[in-house]
Amino acid sequence: MLQKRKVIVLTVLGSLSLTIGTVWAQTYYVQPGDSLYKIAARYGTTVTALQQKNGLKSAVLYPGQALNITSGGALSGSGWVYTVKSGDSLYLLAQRYGTTVDALKRANNLSSNYLWVGQRLTITSGATAAVSSSNYRVQSGDTLYLIAQKYGITVDALKTANGISGSYLWVGQTLKIPTRSMSNTKTNGISNLGQSDIDLLARLVRAEAEGEPYTGQVAVAATILNRLKDPRYPNTVPGVIYQVDNGRYQYSPVLDGRINLPPTSSAYKAVQQALAGWDPSNGANGFFNPARTNSQWVRSHPVTARIGDHVFFCY
Repeated sequence: MLQKRKVIVLTVLGSLSLTIGTVWAQTYYVQPGDSLYKIAARYGTTVTALQQKNGLKSAVLYPGQALNITSGGALSGSGWVYTVKSGDSLYLLAQRYGTTVDALKRANNLSSNYLWVGQRLTITSGATAAVSSSNYRVQSGDTLYLIAQKYGITVDALKTANGISGSYLWVGQTLKIPTRSMSNTKTNGISNLGQSDIDLLARLVRAEAEGEPYTGQVAVAATILNRLKDPRYPNTVPGVIYQVDNGRYQYSPVLDGRINLPPTSSAYKAVQQALAGWDPSNGANGFFNPARTNSQWVRSHPVTARIGDHVFFCY
């Protein structure tokens, strides 16, 4: 059983479910520094509503506490109307609400990614966005992996739909985006990992992220799960962690033996939160410590998050 005083989690797990009426329901995990007032303001509800929804008799919260959030807001004909807050971006909103950046832009007639505080956006459902078939014009910094992630499909499905044999893209290139039904999703065992898989993943988290913020430990675990979902990588936890590419181990603890250190309780909890759906890395499949590597290759890819001493990226 998790010890409440040590669990530090900030996320919205799972996709939102539209309920009858004019609200969205979701689960939020309290982070240090949160208050009922801050959470209520963030999700367009009230302190009283949060207390009633969660049976709270006081305003005391603890890190890791799960709160049921019923976010206020009007439903439009095509989705939920959300008011932009400081720190929001189209990418973060798409991740939070299980949709895509392009779906948000189409639903709101946006020609750029610029948002302003107080702007009202129509949030379309993830299911509708995922099956939209369209063409996409490649932008600077795009990769097949990032585009596949954006549309909820696989890299192989994207390559097949466009007759691409390699990974090279050019700015302005037009890609056909297949529907989810056309995509052959990679089979993986994320939903039914065995205890040995969880132990190994927790050992890697300890070896790579011991001493890092708890959020960073969850992010490291999430990058392994992201590789499991990616057809370019092995589809087992040992296969990913012990993978050798061009004669090089993917993770230094495998080479120096730290992978064999027993997992800490924090590492186990981080793995559990990643398996539950929390991904502070924002979809990354790699990470590095800038102070410990001079590799220009890892530095050349789009950065998705910076947590503690680690920079998370995807390619």
